[in-house]
Amino acid sequence: MFKVRSAFTMLELIFVIVIIGILSKFGVEFVAQSYKNFIFSNINNTLQSQSATAVEFIASRLQHRIKDSIIARKDNGDFKALASSDYDQDATILEWIGTNVEGFRGDYLPYWSGVIDLDLCNSTKIVSPETNTTKINSQIGVLSNGGSTIDDSAIYFIGSNTDITTGYGWDTNNLATNLAMIDIQQGAMHPIRKDATNENEFIPINGTTGADNNFTGVNVYEYYKLAWSAYALVHNTTDKSLRLHYDYQPWKNESYANAKNFLLMENVSSFRFMAVGSIVKIQVCVESDLTNEEYSICKEKTIY
Repeated sequence: MFKVRSAFTMLELIFVIVIIGILSKFGVEFVAQSYKNFIFSNINNTLQSQSATAVEFIASRLQHRIKDSIIARKDNGDFKALASSDYDQDATILEWIGTNVEGFRGDYLPYWSGVIDLDLCNSTKIVSPETNTTKINSQIGVLSNGGSTIDDSAIYFIGSNTDITTGYGWDTNNLATNLAMIDIQQGAMHPIRKDATNENEFIPINGTTGADNNFTGVNVYEYYKLAWSAYALVHNTTDKSLRLHYDYQPWKNESYANAKNFLLMENVSSFRFMAVGSIVKIQVCVESDLTNEEYSICKEKTIY
């Protein structure tokens, strides 16, 4: 008796090898493509989140700007009003003066009301009903980490005529002009200090010396905004960082270069901004450093 054993024929073996080869080839490509899709999906989500967060943060700050104060700068220090800037892609710095929105919100009442009682004012003081300079002073100290007080602040009269070149102190290279503007109180920003006894009064001062001044020759309007800091967004095209500088006062001839700052975003391939009238449009583009391929996401927003 003979036992019959079944086995692969040569044809069947070749057929199996071909099938396995085909499956291996396309299977590996499928896995590789799936992994690649996962990586790019993860990168895309990360960049989307980072760029959206940066744009929303910038917009939240710009929303409370003094609209006439916003300027564009180039690396060499030149500046122009953003609405009339022709720097195009050469501008790497966006700078503005922000109102003390935290103080205007207060807790349950505003710390500064934004309203002036013109009947109670004179050349040496401004009376702002329902304003609490003690609370403003405490809040500014917290927000600036002890770097500034209300005596470093300035007020901006809504409706006043402003000169972007000399009215805000942006030109830190022209100290004489800025000091003259501060001294005669004809600038857009009017440095003040709190009154020692009356919490609803502002006393005009010389922004550089801190000595008491007066509002002689100044058109005082009924509505005002209070500011204690300017802000600068600086895009470093070398390391592709975007930093926010704060806690400095141009009306005291201070510059963003010596101010506090923090890293807002890394891997920023471009930071663009423009203005039409008082409307500002910003665009932030971020790129990935995880792949060898060029891949970036851009987010933009319009601020009224």
